[in-house]
Amino acid sequence: MSTLAFSLIVASAVMHALWNLLVKRCRHKTVFIWWMFVASGTLFTLTLPFVPEQFTWPSRHTLLMASIGAVCFVLYHLLNGRAYRDGDLSVVYPLSQTSIIYVPIWGMTLLGERLTLTGLCGILLVILGTYSVQLRRLSLSDMLRPFRDLKSVSVRASLGAGFIYSIGSIAEKNGVKYCPPLLFTYVLVMMMLLLMSLNLCRSRYRLLIGEELRENWRLILCSGPVVMASFLTFRYGLNLAPVSYAVPVRQVSIMVGVLIGIFFLGESCAKIRIMAAALILCGAILIRLG
Repeated sequence: MSTLAFSLIVASAVMHALWNLLVKRCRHKTVFIWWMFVASGTLFTLTLPFVPEQFTWPSRHTLLMASIGAVCFVLYHLLNGRAYRDGDLSVVYPLSQTSIIYVPIWGMTLLGERLTLTGLCGILLVILGTYSVQLRRLSLSDMLRPFRDLKSVSVRASLGAGFIYSIGSIAEKNGVKYCPPLLFTYVLVMMMLLLMSLNLCRSRYRLLIGEELRENWRLILCSGPVVMASFLTFRYGLNLAPVSYAVPVRQVSIMVGVLIGIFFLGESCAKIRIMAAALILCGAILIRLG
């Protein structure tokens, strides 16, 4: 992986962790995420006339890949929300991140990507670190806890979220391969906003839209450029690197989130989470070298 691609994806990971921190501080998560996409979509639209790239109507291939990606990523958020309704964070979170297991498989079988031994070792370290970040103690029983009840709705929903995200990542890679990342990102963001707007038409959300804006308008304004930067840097990095490497490297966002949680939010299990963050960092370095 080139230095430029690695730097762009790490920058995206930092931005991703920051907007997740903003979501954590709000009350109504689904409504706030919708407002974030409204802010980023508006900012994106306003800046298009000033970018050097010429905006052209997207091709059918671009629209198809962006549509697949948008559906997958919106479903990912909905499945995660369903999983968190009944499941514990320490069970749901590692299972919802299983996309990094599928993505290298799809990359090799569908896109013809090849992994070096160093890069493969880096991916395995990232997977281990991602899984370990929610452990309460270092024991075999705690490691196996998320898989104990595969009949649980929350477990199945979180596993489905990880799988559907991996499909969206492949669609993204295929999209930016034949379309400028800026144009593809804009189409993807607007399609996700459209899908989320349809979801918010339900009566349970209508009264919360104005309430969330009144309570957190400052956070919403801050989220616009953060989400836009996160999306753009990742898609430009994805255009320069194999998706088999790009998605695991973006898990650096977990490391950033862990450090924010420990040092700024006073969260517990610091030793285990710092160890997990170190594994993710080591894995990302190996992927960069690979």
